[in-house]
Amino acid sequence: MPTLSTLLKAATPILAAALAVATPAVAEDYPARTVTLVIPYPAGGGVDTVGRIIAQKLTAALGQQVVVENRPGAGSVIGTRAAVKAPPDGYTLLMITTGLSLSANPGYDVTKDFAPIGTIASIPIVVMANAAVPVKTLSDVIALAKKEPGKVTIGSPPPPTLNYFGAEQFKAMTGIDVSIVTYKGTGPLTNDLVGGHVMLAFNTLPPAIGNIQAGKLNAIAVCAPERLAAIPDVPTAAEAGLPGLDVVLYYGLTAPAGTPRPIIERLNKELRAVVTSDEFKKRIVADGGGPAPSTPEEHAANMVREEGKWTAVIKKLGLKLE
Repeated sequence: MPTLSTLLKAATPILAAALAVATPAVAEDYPARTVTLVIPYPAGGGVDTVGRIIAQKLTAALGQQVVVENRPGAGSVIGTRAAVKAPPDGYTLLMITTGLSLSANPGYDVTKDFAPIGTIASIPIVVMANAAVPVKTLSDVIALAKKEPGKVTIGSPPPPTLNYFGAEQFKAMTGIDVSIVTYKGTGPLTNDLVGGHVMLAFNTLPPAIGNIQAGKLNAIAVCAPERLAAIPDVPTAAEAGLPGLDVVLYYGLTAPAGTPRPIIERLNKELRAVVTSDEFKKRIVADGGGPAPSTPEEHAANMVREEGKWTAVIKKLGLKLE
C-alpha cells in the first residue's frame, strides 16, 4: 500500500495527466454529441443525488445531453475501472469520492489514470440509527454495544468507501464489538436502516434526511469538525466525546487521463459555475454538505492528500484490504 509521502510525491504525474495538450479546435467543437457521466454507485444514494444535479446543469451549459450511467459494484471500483479505460475524449466523465484507491487491487492508479476536472462538494458521514433502537448519543451506542457484544449492527457501503473505514475506526477508537454489514450503496443501506434490518449506519445525509425529518431515523453524530446546517442540533463526534472521528467525503468530477486540456478547462469552467450558484449551494447545504469549487490542480491535490490520509489510517488500524 502506498504511503502518504509516496502519494504526495506522485502529485506531479496526476497534474500532468490533467494538462494534456490539444488544438483549440477540440474545445471549440466540444461537445458534439451526448456525454456519459459514470456514477460508480447505485441510484438513490448521495453520490447519485449530487451527480444527477451536475448532469442536469452541465446539459444546459454544454448544449448536449449529459446522461447518467450507474455502474455500481465493489465499493465503486467496477465503475471507476471502466470509466478510466474509456477513450480520453471528454465524452466519458466520472463522479468520484474520497477512497477510490483504498483497495488491494483497484485496477487503476489515482496518480496516473485520472484527469481531474474539479471538486464539487464535501459531505461528512453521519452516524444514524433506526428510530426503534434505544440510542440517542454516541455514548448510548457504545454502552449498548458493550452490553450486547457482537449484536449491534452497523450498516455501510463496502470498502473502499470511507463509510466503511470510518466504521472500522469507530470500532477501534471505542474498543466495542459490533458487526459491520455492507451494502452496495447508501440508497440500499438507507432502505434497510429504515426497515430495521440493520440498527445503525455510517451514512451520508442526502439519501436519509427525509427519513430523519419524518422521525424514522435518528441522527446521532456528525463525523466532521463542524455541525451541519441541515441538522444543526446534532453534535459533532468530538462534541459527543470522540475527537478525531472525522470522516469527510469529497465529491469530484474527473475524466480519463489524456483528456485534452481545453476540454478539461471548459468542463471546469461550467462545473465551477454550477457549484458556486446560489441554487446549488442551497441544495447541497440542505442535503448535509458544503460546496467545494476548485481548479483542476486543486482537485488533483485534494485527491492525493485525502487518499494518502486514509491510506495512513488503514495502515494504523491494521486492516487488510480486499
